[in-house]
Amino acid sequence: MPAVAAETIAADLHLLCAGAVKGLVLAIQAGFEASAGARLAARFGAVGVMRDELAAGAPCDVFVATEPMVASLVAAGVLRAATSTAIGRVQTALAVPAGAAVPAIDNAEELRSTLLAASALYLPDAKRSTAGAHAVAVLDRLGIRSALEPRLRMHANGASAMAALAAAGDRLAVGCTQATEIRYTPGLSLVGPLPEPCALATVYSAAIATVARNEPAARVLVALLAGPASATLRGAGGFDPVALDAR
Repeated sequence: MPAVAAETIAADLHLLCAGAVKGLVLAIQAGFEASAGARLAARFGAVGVMRDELAAGAPCDVFVATEPMVASLVAAGVLRAATSTAIGRVQTALAVPAGAAVPAIDNAEELRSTLLAASALYLPDAKRSTAGAHAVAVLDRLGIRSALEPRLRMHANGASAMAALAAAGDRLAVGCTQATEIRYTPGLSLVGPLPEPCALATVYSAAIATVARNEPAARVLVALLAGPASATLRGAGGFDPVALDAR
């Protein structure tokens, strides 16, 4: 990717980013900064938190969130429509501490049994994160929310929930969040995506903010996040390609 002349852009590129995409951003950060001549100033969190920070006036050149949220912000004139680009599709998945027995979750009944047997269920905020809201909906669907309520360990976002699971030292506990967040958290094993009819595949997209102050570097970042240069990293990190006719 051609470098952007450092003198044509500001010193920082401000990114507000869904936690599910954090691992990919960190993996490409050095390459981006070398190509764009800008320092990446990134903030990560639940998609609802990132949206609220953008609305509150936090500096933002590039915004990364779920495709529906990006589309709604494009419609509101907050993000530039022509720049909206899909990064990939991510499954909501189950995690266990590294070294723990890997439970069976091939179908809804096995998932139900696994969750009921867990000593604790770590998950992100159910109101402001995609995976957290879905995990609670799954508990309702399986009819086990009341049974699991005392064992729920809810955290601000998927990254903090998975870090807490890894640090707890409890091999009977499980976690539920986006597969990408599980993959980049040391000390965890990815069990697999939630089975049908409890599955959720979420498309994440990037777009340049209308208030962007560093548009040249913003274009470099979006292209790097979603383009062929990071395809291998996306696949290894838990992103599935998004077919244009499936969106």
